Amino acid sequence: MADDTILKVDNLKVYFPVSNGFLKKKSFVKAVDGISFDIKKGETFGLVGESGCGKSTTGRAIVKIYKPTDGIVEFEGKDVTKIKGTDIKQFKKDMQMIFQDPYASLNPRMTVGEIIREPMDIHGIYDTKEEREKRVRELLEIVGLKPDHIRRYPHEFSGGQRQRIGIARTLALNPKFIVCDEPISALDVSIQAQVINLLEEIQEKMGISYLFIAHDLSMVKHISDRIGVMYLGNMVEVGNSDDVYHHPLHPYTQALLSSVPIPDPKAAGLKKRIVLEGELPSPIDPPSGCVFRTRCPKATERCAQEKPKLRSVDGRQVACFLYDEK
Repeated sequence: MADDTILKVDNLKVYFPVSNGFLKKKSFVKAVDGISFDIKKGETFGLVGESGCGKSTTGRAIVKIYKPTDGIVEFEGKDVTKIKGTDIKQFKKDMQMIFQDPYASLNPRMTVGEIIREPMDIHGIYDTKEEREKRVRELLEIVGLKPDHIRRYPHEFSGGQRQRIGIARTLALNPKFIVCDEPISALDVSIQAQVINLLEEIQEKMGISYLFIAHDLSMVKHISDRIGVMYLGNMVEVGNSDDVYHHPLHPYTQALLSSVPIPDPKAAGLKKRIVLEGELPSPIDPPSGCVFRTRCPKATERCAQEKPKLRSVDGRQVACFLYDEK
């Protein structure tokens, strides 16, 4: 692992068993089917794709909420799929997660102060209760809330404020890496930009690395240094955020970007929309060869027979036979 790489994911697979009856052969939902990527220290890596593509499962496997079926997840050079005992406690301190629904992830019976202080109590950070309460007030100010909010309950706050509380709790252990699992999708559009700006400010001050999971490519482009595009459990394109956003290579990425709304009516009128035909295939029985071929307007016979691998093209990686060397 390179010195500046904090996380490396290699051939990660997460399969969930499905019951088909007593005598029938067991089948699996292939939520994540062999993806690989890495994230550098202080970098934000955006992971995008349709609902059900496996991006949230990827994040939860990285933080050990889900157990990987196969593959390696290295954090600071250690394979986290194999760590045990005291190493797990240190790992959970260094890697935290911001969840999609801020209300569901906060205990309604605990005050804001208790919610943020709880990780410090568990990990024994700071010697006294007074020191922990002082840190809680500091964290509330960092995320844009008032110190006197410490004695209120989650139901007394708006959705955006609750997400800020969730972020403060995540920062309580001074993590090195945060998985942001669609942290803005449940918020109003006017609040989304505020949370994104807050995450950027925190990263600049603390040097934290992010895995930012979302389905909104324009928002991911704004916050991310690099972007990975997932489809049906597979990574189809990885590259610099500007390159992926302005010059997408994979047909699926092109279709995703064609659906991003443009605020200028004249420019929007000139934009060509790529409409994907057919339904998203089932992850229980994905298509043979390229998983995108059943909806791809450029698919060939080869796409049904072989599964394309990520290969370097113009400074990024893309899994598509259109870019095979002639």
